[in-house]
Amino acid sequence: MATVARKNAIKSSNVMMREKMFVDIPQSDVVFFKLFAAKMGWKFNSKQNLWAEYVKNNPKNVDLSEEEILEEVRAVRYGKVQDNY
Repeated sequence: MATVARKNAIKSSNVMMREKMFVDIPQSDVVFFKLFAAKMGWKFNSKQNLWAEYVKNNPKNVDLSEEEILEEVRAVRYGKVQDNY
């Protein structure tokens, strides 16, 4: 029933809503889950693949000094910027 509804939604001009989620499954079930995801037409990414994509898409040269980065971290952690002078 769900497969028929999914095929009808794909054929129609309606856009299917998607939701990203993380599932913690045993290593022994990963192969089964990948096959299941492929049959359902879902995209499957491991944590390593997500991390590699994140690193690849981040800027390599940032115009911030180490001190400016630390000030920003302190502002988030402690709610204010601390002077080290």
